[in-house]
Amino acid sequence: QPGDGWIDCDCGRRHWGLNGASGVLLARRDAVTGKVTHVVMQHRALWSAEGGTWGIPGGATADGESAIEGALRESYEEANITPEDIEVVGAYREDHGNWAYTTVFAFEKPGHTVTPRANDDESMEIEWVPIDEVPNRRLLTAMRTDWPRFRARLDAIAEEPAR
Repeated sequence: QPGDGWIDCDCGRRHWGLNGASGVLLARRDAVTGKVTHVVMQHRALWSAEGGTWGIPGGATADGESAIEGALRESYEEANITPEDIEVVGAYREDHGNWAYTTVFAFEKPGHTVTPRANDDESMEIEWVPIDEVPNRRLLTAMRTDWPRFRARLDAIAEEPAR
């Protein structure tokens, strides 16, 4: 697909995605309290970069796509997350200069049920993980670094008044 490929990053590492990359951090809220209870996590295939770790479904941004469009496409391709069932509520862009990764924050829409599943060979499994169990997983390096900030952001967004 246009946009697939490795790039030598200004940070000294190689990253996937000639136009950058993005993924969806999808959360589920308790119907009564509104608090975040679960997030969708991807157990990455052993052959992939940092294989065997847990992260979020995502990948390279295609030519002409926005980071959010790419994240929504990738999360459907990899995890069967349908855009109609989720509400995008924010994004965090980690910018390395010549490459960036955008984490798109989303919630399952009220009255909708997202049933994630591995749609391709990039995942060993895709599942709803209880929010408090995420740090106990063997996380992708970037996810391990960013998780405390992501958790705080999800909790803060969940506490905002309904739009």
